[in-house]
Amino acid sequence: MTHSRGRTAGVDPLDLLFHALSDPTRRQLLSRLALGPARVTDLARPFRMSLPAVSKHLKVLERAHLVSRTIRGRVHRLAIEGTTLEQVEVWLDPFRAYWEDRLGSLRRDLEEHPPRRRGLRC
Repeated sequence: MTHSRGRTAGVDPLDLLFHALSDPTRRQLLSRLALGPARVTDLARPFRMSLPAVSKHLKVLERAHLVSRTIRGRVHRLAIEGTTLEQVEVWLDPFRAYWEDRLGSLRRDLEEHPPRRRGLRC
């Protein structure tokens, strides 16, 4: 049985995504889930917080559709939902072109005018 929690009606999906990604604990949980599905208790083990606190972080990730939960009996397993992260990439794509252009300009400027190095002895 797959289980989904939280209400998201009327909330911008990108707002949910960036809110979920804004917390370092949630990013660590996602990094762990990128290795494969895991039980909630296994996900909570490395953190110095209670199981209910970790569960709250996982619920935020679920509301953002970054992870899905499967329940079998008393065992809750979570897995990453990679397609949701693609939305972040699509949103970031226009900014990538801007920064590639800026970094290209910086590279050209540095090639034309290399910085002087002080205090180096050969």
